[in-house]
Amino acid sequence: MDIRFLGHSCFELSDGAGTNVLIDPFLTGNPKAAVTADELHPTTILLSHGHADHFGDTISIATRTGAEVIATTELARELSEDGVQARDTNLGGTDEFEWGSVKLVPALHDSRTPKGHSNIPAGLVIDFEGTVVYHLGDTALFSDLSLVGRRRAVDVAIIPIGGHYTMDRHDAVDAADFIGAKTIIPCHYNTFPAIETDDGAFQTDIEQTLDATCVVLEPGAVHQA
Repeated sequence: MDIRFLGHSCFELSDGAGTNVLIDPFLTGNPKAAVTADELHPTTILLSHGHADHFGDTISIATRTGAEVIATTELARELSEDGVQARDTNLGGTDEFEWGSVKLVPALHDSRTPKGHSNIPAGLVIDFEGTVVYHLGDTALFSDLSLVGRRRAVDVAIIPIGGHYTMDRHDAVDAADFIGAKTIIPCHYNTFPAIETDDGAFQTDIEQTLDATCVVLEPGAVHQA
């Protein structure tokens, strides 16, 4: 499986055979975007929450490609009103696909839909053809992160490190410890001045403190998991 970082918190999971899962497609207006929205052809889109820097180009991509969107209830219902095929999964729910599954788990953050309705933020636990990827979405550090890997070990954790709106790089080390994944990929940093941080220092702290590898990806780069 390829994990391609597209900038900010946007990632694409691909098997190289036509299955492409797109996460939080904020591309238009993203100064660190590796591609344009028109270049992507996902089969499924996963949303952590409704903030603009995560919801992004969801409607235009889903409308063009016919990709189904997985999002929490209020956000999915709003997407359906706009003609997008969406599943209204909520926290604790799991959706099954030919390629695997996605479970929505709590994230400690705020959120609104693009139309201003209340929206619960989520983390995304993705089983992609046998590899478990946990995209934390936007979250602060909280102890329930340690529960996610109890039923099944997490292989790759994608963790926000920018601070200000989410946990910072120091709390992210504790989050990685809670989760126990062997591979850590940072996100949600250096896109804007408010979330600038030192990814190299984060990588050093992870690898000196935990039994894990930290993979720092530049926008457009791919990690093979």
